Amino acid sequence: MDFNKKYLKLNDISAYKIAFNLSNYIWDIIIKWDYFQKETVGKQYVKAIDSISANIAEGFGRYNKNDKIRFYRISFGSLKECFDWNEKSKVRKLLTEQEYNYIFKELNKLPYELNTLIKYTNEKLTI
Repeated sequence: MDFNKKYLKLNDISAYKIAFNLSNYIWDIIIKWDYFQKETVGKQYVKAIDSISANIAEGFGRYNKNDKIRFYRISFGSLKECFDWNEKSKVRKLLTEQEYNYIFKELNKLPYELNTLIKYTNEKLTI
């Protein structure tokens, strides 16, 4: 047995790290909003942003290649939803320009990262 062999861990996946950190950044913003803002936009935005890293994690934990890819694609759908919530939050003046720009920049990294993860999983796994 090769004890020096490195196994991929969830925190090695760039898409997961970006999504996880961004979800906490957004949480810290939304938790300060007024009740109505949290109940309408906030809850849905948090659920969508949390869903990205959660589905990457769930896919990572699956054994079957197709199962993994299915969860990574669900993450992609949640990502698209987050773009919508980010725009609504900007238009409704719930985010500062700086917050909006940072979130938008981080969200824009994720399509490439998720597609890379899907491609890697599809090419490297045989099951």
